[in-house]
Amino acid sequence: MSTAAVSSDPARLGPVPAAARSRTAGRPPWVRPSVAVLLVATAALYLWNLSASGYANDFYAMAVQAGTKNWEALFFGSLDPGNVITVDKPPASLWLMALSGRLLGFSSFSMLLPNALCGVASVALLYAAVRRTSGPLAGLIAGAALALTPVAALMFKFNNPDALLVLLMVAGAYCTVRALDRASTGWLLLAGAALGFGFLTKMLQAFLVLPAFALVYLVAAPAGLGKRLLQLLGAGVAVVVAAGWWIVAVALWPTGSRPYIGGSADNTPLDLAFGYNGLGRIFGGAGNGGGGGAGMSGNTMFGGETGLLRMFGASFGLEISWLLPAALIGLVAGLWFTRFAPRLDRTRAALLLWGGWTVVTGVVFSFMSGTIHPYYTVALAPGIAGLVGIGAVELWRGRHNFAARIVLALMLAATGVWDFILLDRTPDWQPWLRWVLLVLTALVVAGLLFGLDRLRRAGTVLAVAGVITGLLAPGAYAVVTAGQGHTGSIPTSGPSGNSMGFGDRAGAESSELIALLRQTTTKWSAASNGSQSAAGLALGSATAVIAIGGFNGGDPAPTLDEFKRYVADGEITYYVSDRMGRGSGEIEQWVTENFTAQTVGGTTVYDLTTAAAAG
Repeated sequence: MSTAAVSSDPARLGPVPAAARSRTAGRPPWVRPSVAVLLVATAALYLWNLSASGYANDFYAMAVQAGTKNWEALFFGSLDPGNVITVDKPPASLWLMALSGRLLGFSSFSMLLPNALCGVASVALLYAAVRRTSGPLAGLIAGAALALTPVAALMFKFNNPDALLVLLMVAGAYCTVRALDRASTGWLLLAGAALGFGFLTKMLQAFLVLPAFALVYLVAAPAGLGKRLLQLLGAGVAVVVAAGWWIVAVALWPTGSRPYIGGSADNTPLDLAFGYNGLGRIFGGAGNGGGGGAGMSGNTMFGGETGLLRMFGASFGLEISWLLPAALIGLVAGLWFTRFAPRLDRTRAALLLWGGWTVVTGVVFSFMSGTIHPYYTVALAPGIAGLVGIGAVELWRGRHNFAARIVLALMLAATGVWDFILLDRTPDWQPWLRWVLLVLTALVVAGLLFGLDRLRRAGTVLAVAGVITGLLAPGAYAVVTAGQGHTGSIPTSGPSGNSMGFGDRAGAESSELIALLRQTTTKWSAASNGSQSAAGLALGSATAVIAIGGFNGGDPAPTLDEFKRYVADGEITYYVSDRMGRGSGEIEQWVTENFTAQTVGGTTVYDLTTAAAAG
């Protein structure tokens, strides 16, 4: 892409500038202060007003609370301390949040703090990975682009698993880049281990970057083909070991003394991984609607219509696509400019890494027919940010070549025009911003095309203006996102704080009902159908509540016989009817036939400790 990257064809692009030749030789004095500013600013953005979202997604917050009370619940990711049923994801992200709660006391802040720190660490590792191939300036731009991606500002302040997932994938990319330096087996094994733990965070989604990691190492590692293949095989074993130890532990644990694996059809995590949370997400079925099927194709919360332009559409555009046109332009141009470079060329290796990450993940998200939500796209943010940082800096270094200058101008123009269109989708929010952005883009592109950078000191001004212009719109949208409280199982970025699903219902429960549950002394204060009802009760009362049927009330846990045994043993005090109107089948029928209803704070409640229990 730059003159340094394609020095094997000097006649085509001219002499290599000294700055390009020395970009990896030592660090200029401005680097460390700049990195410190980047990380401090990122921490300020993600920690600012962190508790505004309350318990965010009650579903995960309920499990975090359970993990702070019971170590077995922590290990399995159970929804309640009594270990009836787990969340429908593996528990790695819950481990971090629950351990934080054990250290600091369970609260909104202690729960969300680890995810905010995951965001800061992701930015730091992305900077470090990009710097090793393209220099500190490219790393700084990439880090800033990730930090200021709106969906990143959303998910690094939320309690869904995606924050830890992104950190582990970026860690895997960093380890892969380090492995490229000297064909290091150790670093490659660490990359595999990172993705293995990514599987324990959000299962198969972590593996979407595997093709890019394997390809770049196979192409650009400084070793013979046989050694490279053996090392990749070893990395594959590391993935399996890091992902499989928990799967094996669950399989060996007697099913009668552990919780039911929520979301699975046969009470195993492997079925969860390859069914509901795996192939079902891609192809539909296995409990998955959304995407292009199950009547959800027009619902933006479930991805809308499938297709190649899905990432630019109403569901995903404002979350992730701000810099996507520039990233794709930079990727295509970079691969073209480095087509004659040696096999070990680091610029092309970086393009394959971040480009492969972006293309594979983007294509899968674009054509998924099962459940997909807008916030999933945070997994795209590091790939896009890496491409933008590398592309912008390498093209700037090679700007004396007319083709590189044109491509750089095209990246800037595409970003400005597309960001104008995206801002126009929220016309009532800062309407002046899109016009200022358009004018700034025109000025910077004109300055670049007319060679303003050739004037004394004007080059620095133009470069800074270009970076500010490119990050202005997503940065503003990220800041307003970070300042909003977000609740629900399907949060979206932006000034309105839109969400859907499991909101922060802990404060929505009646004070009378919460007071009633707090007075109980049984193992479980209550049971209610599905997590949407049970979570608010558990979080509001700080007591153990059984979420009958798990996430949506459809899992076979507890069974009627198990529930009857809990009641006979005096372990549950109340059954609380689900105000969402979803019955729990035979359990609810048994309760209504054998116990007397009462109304507490507008909610129907059954006392399971009454004499009717004998019947």
